[in-house]
Amino acid sequence: MTASPDLIEDAPKAQEAELPIATLGGDSKRSIEQITLLLFITVPFVALLAAVPLAWGWGVSWLDLGLMTAMYFIGCHGITIGYHRYFTHGSFKAKRPLRIALAIMGSLAVEGPVVRWVADHRKHHKFSDAEGDPHSPWRYGETVPALMKGLWWAHVGWMFDEERTPQQKYAPDLIKDPAIRAISRTFILWTAISLLIPPLVGGLVTWSWQGAATAFFWGSLVRVALLHHVTWSINSICHAVGKRPFKSRDRSGNVWWLAILSCGESWHNLHHADPTSARHGVLRGQIDSSARLIRWFELAGWASDVRWPNAGRIESRRKPRPGEESAPAAGSEKKDAAQAA
Repeated sequence: MTASPDLIEDAPKAQEAELPIATLGGDSKRSIEQITLLLFITVPFVALLAAVPLAWGWGVSWLDLGLMTAMYFIGCHGITIGYHRYFTHGSFKAKRPLRIALAIMGSLAVEGPVVRWVADHRKHHKFSDAEGDPHSPWRYGETVPALMKGLWWAHVGWMFDEERTPQQKYAPDLIKDPAIRAISRTFILWTAISLLIPPLVGGLVTWSWQGAATAFFWGSLVRVALLHHVTWSINSICHAVGKRPFKSRDRSGNVWWLAILSCGESWHNLHHADPTSARHGVLRGQIDSSARLIRWFELAGWASDVRWPNAGRIESRRKPRPGEESAPAAGSEKKDAAQAA
């Protein structure tokens, strides 16, 4: 199982220099990487903008729509279950084949190498919405102009920052795994595979170059752009607005209209109140497809020691409701502790 961020922070610093680099760029950001990043942001985004008039004028085939949906949710669950809940927070233990599959699925989302993604996110939780957070929308202040600037930074701008999170400090457990390190270092390969699968399938099914081209447009470009902006919205929108029924030390909020597209990640307030929980949508009606898949992995014997939240643990993290005493009733702390154990 992956180590928690707190354990990562306590690792001896002397050990950092002994670990290999798990990404081709290391901890420095070169100009070529920034140019490549800009292309991977702008080209799919232009395709996303063009998608609406193209769909209105010429329509979209069921094959293209199916490829876009399938690739979207494979990559999205690779990020939410793999990169986030498993590799970053250790919400469950996974058998070796599932561990490798989750790293590959997350890589197909084209959001960066697994080790770099995890290191950034662990740092985010350590300094959430405070100085040191890589992507807080409150970075520049609380006025409306400052928040607008901060939302842009949290959504996209932070990725162009020359300073990078030290991998050896925040993700040594992943670097020590040869298979995960190899997957992380071959991120370009997984990106190419992710972009080529839709046109390959589209071309073979329709047996035409046009079928390959439209599949590439919808299943590769539009899909990547949509998934990117949904994921980035968790950093920006979910730290600026949303309901906050749970106690957390930051401004994370629940944004219901992002729940399905984010595979349950937009129930962000509970996540920051209880980061290792395998389920983020814990209240009635909160859809969390990632938690459902983790449950299926558990039933299949592929996942174990899943950190499911129970009623006592959830209640202990709730903010006092209107009319309730702010202090817990006598004996309730012991009861909650016993239930959470």
